[in-house]
Amino acid sequence: MDKIAQYKNGLLERFLHYVSFDTQSKIGAKVSPSSAGQLKLAKHLQQELFALGLQDIEISKNAVVTAFLPSNVSPKMPTIGFVAHLDTSPQCSGKHVRPEVIENYRGGDIALGLGDEFISPVYYHFLQKLVGKTLIVPDGNTLLGADNKAGIAEIMTALCYLKENNIPHCNIRVAFTPDEEIGLGMDFFPTEKFQCHWAYTVDGGEVGELEYENFNAAKAVVTIYGRNMHTGTAKNIMVNALTLACEFQQGFPAQEVPEKTDGRQGFFHLESFVGDVEKVELHYLIRDFDRVNFEQRKAFLSMLVVDFNRKKRLRRKAEIVMQDNYYNMYDTIRKVPAAVHLADTAMKKCGIEPLHKPIRGGTDGAKLAEKGIACPNLFTGGYNFHSKHEFITLEGMMDSVKVIAKIAELAIKIS
Repeated sequence: MDKIAQYKNGLLERFLHYVSFDTQSKIGAKVSPSSAGQLKLAKHLQQELFALGLQDIEISKNAVVTAFLPSNVSPKMPTIGFVAHLDTSPQCSGKHVRPEVIENYRGGDIALGLGDEFISPVYYHFLQKLVGKTLIVPDGNTLLGADNKAGIAEIMTALCYLKENNIPHCNIRVAFTPDEEIGLGMDFFPTEKFQCHWAYTVDGGEVGELEYENFNAAKAVVTIYGRNMHTGTAKNIMVNALTLACEFQQGFPAQEVPEKTDGRQGFFHLESFVGDVEKVELHYLIRDFDRVNFEQRKAFLSMLVVDFNRKKRLRRKAEIVMQDNYYNMYDTIRKVPAAVHLADTAMKKCGIEPLHKPIRGGTDGAKLAEKGIACPNLFTGGYNFHSKHEFITLEGMMDSVKVIAKIAELAIKIS
């Protein structure tokens, strides 16, 4: 029996334990970690790393866990990093996760718990490729937490395999970060304690995914002001901010929205619409892979506000506040092609065909790229992240463990 295959049960146990921690991040948080559960999981991982015998194990006040596994070949070997995040999405509850393990999936619909939620190949065609696999699903009341506790479990299991079997490997740094889902955790990342040639986030989806391009991202808040008045005497006096906001929204290109774009197409996304007759706030996401197009999108939105104010001649003008969130990691990664080549080679050595695809979102890797660390994204084996239909295959998780370990092995040959 392959030595690494013996770690399958341990991987499953780790993952099931990690998802029991409620680490849902909180939108609008000003401090990180934004939830107490993230710090609890960070402390647990710190103890696991101590038990594994890693070095330089630290946990910051912001719940960033860092550790170092020196090469068992030579200290002069390259240093490769692996990163996963502690938090789960604020879009769906991560409290009281009750996973179910379905062995030898036979196809067809999968009922989630005792409620009305189910996963069906009618909607998710990729299920047809997973017949015979071991699926781990939630009970229909919460997300599963594979994003990104699967990544944590896979990194920890790979470390365990390398260490216990004395597999020749490069220097390895690991980091577990908070609040990736709300874009806050990397603000407090201790880069000085994560010196490496390059790194990988383990935060992707289906087996084989290798991602090294992501959106340039910004958010904007447009505030429109009105004037309230009793509806019985409102003629020529009331200015309804809700009506104005609806009119403002019509100025966007109808086809450039998330539900009508894919691949490398960018978009504008009205994320929330909050207010009343007196005042409305429209919260937008702006996304594009191309940096020039990204800047043009931001300029378009700014000019939309200018034109709106010019046409409406409101007593109090509409306002816009815009902020960049992250940038396309490819600008950094293209300068370090070995990062992609090594992952490609490792996957092929493990019998996995690499699937190069752009991330229609962002990862901690984008933030690390801004700090000068090339950081492509590796698959976890999961699907339907951020939802009650999230699930993962145990075989996919084991494939991720194999690739992480193989990367660490192959890196010793890099001069």
